[in-house]
Amino acid sequence: MPKSLLTLNSMSHPNTIAGWIDWAEQQFTDAELFYGHGTSDCISETIYLLSHALKTDFELSGFEGDTRLTEEQNASIHSLLQMRIDKKIPAAYLVNEAWFCGLPFYVNENVLVPRSPIAELIESEFQPWIKRSSIHSILEIGTGSGCIGLSCAYYLKDVLVDAVDIDDRAIEISLKNRENLNLEKRVNIIKSDVFSALGDKKYDVIVSNPPYVSAEEYHSLPDEYKHEPEIGLTSGEDGLDCVRVILTEAAEHLNDCGILIVEVGNSQSILEKTFPDIPFMWLEFEYGGSGVFLLEKDQLINYIDQNG
Repeated sequence: MPKSLLTLNSMSHPNTIAGWIDWAEQQFTDAELFYGHGTSDCISETIYLLSHALKTDFELSGFEGDTRLTEEQNASIHSLLQMRIDKKIPAAYLVNEAWFCGLPFYVNENVLVPRSPIAELIESEFQPWIKRSSIHSILEIGTGSGCIGLSCAYYLKDVLVDAVDIDDRAIEISLKNRENLNLEKRVNIIKSDVFSALGDKKYDVIVSNPPYVSAEEYHSLPDEYKHEPEIGLTSGEDGLDCVRVILTEAAEHLNDCGILIVEVGNSQSILEKTFPDIPFMWLEFEYGGSGVFLLEKDQLINYIDQNG
């Protein structure tokens, strides 16, 4: 018997689904794990990891709560759960998969774990904020894993999408996900520092979940966030350097009646204080989430005109 199985058996770990869920709830609580990378609590995170260890779906199909598991299955479960505890690595990185808009995305520590409330806007095809018949092109800024841009193309079947990122490692992941979703014909993935490589291209919707975490907030984040690429989280001392560029240049890349949608999360109050003259519309979400604003092209032009 492999040494790992001997060790596992000698520690009298659980050997049923119900037992592992109870074990994880206690161990995860003692380790003070943080949930915010695709799951919201201990139970859902445990089930997420169990499904991968047992190679089944999130309903744990084929496994009753009291069904005795094999030694190999128990060892696989223990390995995943213990790594989550010891290293505080987000579950998505442990299994190299995250779900966004009902779609699976390959992820590793070179990209953020997909979790934006913008998913709700994509699934509703950005209604009622812009006429569906007016959406022919979309730009995503800071694509990372590609989750937002690729989901836009998946749900809006006739729309062309450009997705940009400055990081070569992120571009590699987004290209992999584009291939996995068979969206090569309608999604262009471009290396660009915000708008720098786009020339005079214009879009009906510009959407972004850019880095927006301030330096102070970053240092206070739970350990799980330190496994994510800092370039995807922070942007200058106040976190708004990238957002400033977007606000200044987006109008030049929007078609008439186009809209800009940007997530700034906890930096909402800082953004409002920094740009008191911009009439941000803060969107509400049925399934939770906040800190996402919408602006129309004319509003961006007015801001630029007033501020030189």
